[in-house]
Order: sequence, then C-alpha cells, then structure tokens
Amino acid sequence: MTTVLIENCAVVTMDGPGTAGAEYANGHVLLEGARIVAVGEGPCDPALVPADVERVDGTGCVATPGLVNTHHHLYQWLTRGLAADSTLFEWLTTLYPVWAGITADDVRTAALGGLAQLALGGCTTTTDHHYVVPADAGDVFAAEISAAAEVGLRFHPTRGSMDLGRSDGGLPPDSVVESTDAILAGTADVIDRFHDASPESMCRIAVAPCSPFSVTGDLLRTSADLAREKGVRLHTHLAETDDEEVFCRERFGSTPMEYMESVGWVGPDVWFAHTVHLDDAAIAAMAAGGMGAAHCPVSNGRLGAGIARVPDMLAAGIPVGLGVDGAASNESSVLWEEMHTSLLLARATGGPRAMDVRTALRMATVGGATVLGRADEIGRLAPGYLADVALWRLDTPALAGIDDPVVALVLGSRPPLRGVWVQGRRVVADDRVVTVDADGVARDVVAARRRLLARAG
Repeated sequence: MTTVLIENCAVVTMDGPGTAGAEYANGHVLLEGARIVAVGEGPCDPALVPADVERVDGTGCVATPGLVNTHHHLYQWLTRGLAADSTLFEWLTTLYPVWAGITADDVRTAALGGLAQLALGGCTTTTDHHYVVPADAGDVFAAEISAAAEVGLRFHPTRGSMDLGRSDGGLPPDSVVESTDAILAGTADVIDRFHDASPESMCRIAVAPCSPFSVTGDLLRTSADLAREKGVRLHTHLAETDDEEVFCRERFGSTPMEYMESVGWVGPDVWFAHTVHLDDAAIAAMAAGGMGAAHCPVSNGRLGAGIARVPDMLAAGIPVGLGVDGAASNESSVLWEEMHTSLLLARATGGPRAMDVRTALRMATVGGATVLGRADEIGRLAPGYLADVALWRLDTPALAGIDDPVVALVLGSRPPLRGVWVQGRRVVADDRVVTVDADGVARDVVAARRRLLARAG
C-alpha cells in the first residue's frame, strides 16, 4: 500500500461549513492506498507517517479535490474542429454520418486522448455519454472502459442509445439507430459486465438514451425501469437549445421538462446535461424531483446554445456539476475552463454577486460528486474520502502575488499541475500524464481520425 504525503501547500477541502469548507494556508494531505487518512494545517502528525512515505513538496501550490466531469462524449475526440460555425442541429446532421463509421478501436483511441486531456485539467472522475453504437463496431463500451483504466481516471460511462431515426421523425439518420429491444438488451449487458457498486469503485454504469429528439418515449420509459431495476443512474440531454423546445412542443405538446416528467424521469437518480432553456416551472420541477444538472458552458457557447440559469438552479437547491461535453463541441475539453467560464457567464448575466469563486469550485467538485451519487466518497479532501487530489501550482509568473488561492485558481489563467492522484495513484506529474505515452496517443488519434473520415467519404 503506497502512502503519499502532500505537504507545505494551501489546502481547500470543500468539506465542512461554508462554500469551500475548511481551508488551510499551509497544510498537508496524507493518502494511504485508496483513501485520505489525514488533512490539516501545518505538518502532518509524525505518528501517521510511515518511514517509506512518498513526500511531495507542495510549496507554492494549492491542493483541492480532483475535479468531477459530469458530461462528455469521448468518441468525439476524433472529430474535433468540424462544423465549427454550425447550430446544434446543423452540427449533429453534419457529424452523424461520420460517427456512423466508428469502431471499437476508434473509441479506445479517442478515449485515451480525451481522458489524458481531462487529467491535465485536474479531472479525476469523468462520465461519458456514448450513444453511437453501429452494429459492426465491436465492443465500444469495453474499449472506452479499458482506456479509462489505462489512463487511471475514475470512470462513470453511460450506455447511450438512439431509436428514433429520421424516417420516424427523429434527427439522426436511420443508419445510427438501434431497435428498442436491442438497446435494452445491450444496456443490461453493459451493466452486468462492468458496473461496480463497491465503495472504492473505479467504474459505474448509468443508462442514457440520447435526447428527446433521438429516442422514443417507449425507450425513455423502459430505460428508466431498467435502470431502477439494476440500481443505476439515468442521464440524458435536456433543454440544450431553442430547437429542442420547438421539437418537443410540436411533437409532444409540452416543454422538454414536462415531457421527461411524463415518461418517468423524475428523482434523485436522474441528471440532465445542459438544461439551458428552463423556465421557472422547469426549475421548480427539477428541484422538487431531486434531479441534477450537468452545466457545460464552453460547449453551450461554442454551439451558441445559450447560457444556463445556474444561479437560479443553485438557489432552488438543484445539484449542479460541470461538464466539458463532447470534444467535437469543446475542442479543449478542459474541466478547469468550465469552472472559470461558469463564473464569468453567471456574473455577465446576473451581476457581480451572481456567483462567487468558491461556488464555482464547489460545482467542479462537490457538485459533480453529488450529481453522480458519490458525494460521500469523492469531491472533498477529508479523512475516509477517496484519494483523488489535484495539486495546482500558483507560483508561476502568471499567478504569483494573488493572495487568495481560490481566487488565483478560478479567476487566473489555468495553473499547471504539480500532480494529480486518483485512488492514490499518481496520474499527472509536473503537467505531464505519466500513465500513458501522450505523444504516441496523439499520433494514434491523427491516424484514427483519417481512417474515420475516409470511411465517411
């Protein structure tokens, strides 16, 4: 069992009273195996520190919980930069035919690239919403799960799906949809093979039909039944654009939120991605039902989708986490940028007191952990919590002299990382991913992208 002592650094625990919990100007974090065993001001109690401890000098740094990404599409790492000036629906119709040719090998390569990038942004836990499952693609879910294990991030992949093709009034081409029966069988199989409900789990599965405009109401209802039978969570896109509002009103005679309520997607086991276009009634419904939200400000900006009413959601008591969304609508895929941007957009639309810096960090940590149902395991630096830590350098020329470490972290330029640990294992050292060959992964990504685009003609 490896013991790691991170010392001589500022520590922001996100645990205890106040938005950020206890904070220490010069503290320590002691990791033993998969767990945190001590956090506090000053030196660690020598009685807790074994002789063979690995010491990490955090002078000039701040330690925070690892960031939690609540929405992503890793396969899109191969299609970054396409349809750069399109609306969401235009972007989707451009890219669906490309994604239709994806294979399990492509998914693994894309996941390695995307997961390594997430690690370099301080992320230790990520979801993935994979909903393109061509019949001849191979085992795409095993592919991305193996990639996450190799990079070393805690992984919450969701078995996505689409069963409403263009010929039936949906948006995706018929070539990328599955039958409802095949989806339910495939989803149950992924859960049975990969879901780990144990307290130190590195992989948990959720059920995730894609969106109201790409799946049938029958699939939404039966997916909810399956998820609850299996004891896993539910996820989908919701209220991302005005186009979706028009689609739901024309097809279902309701708002997107009213539609999801009608098919049983109500409860604390549900989280929605984006939730940009929510009226007061929808926010009240989410709060009453306990549903969570994945706020993706950079992707929403890239696609011109709008700005979510995050301060209103937080005020209503809705759990809100952050998400980078798919790499094809957020080419940087850096979770730190979501934290930074969420604060700026909240203030730009709601005034200087609409959100404070510690609330932004809380969404990136505790908020995400709550949305994923793991608030008692991750998102905080506290004894007994899992050993997921980000150690950010604040002594660079760009950040030196900012006295408050949370202000420096959230409002300054992105800090380099002294280290990132997941389950006590070091994944990043001095701003370099140490678990995979990043240059080799980059070369593989270029080759896989060329093959994928060639298949699409």
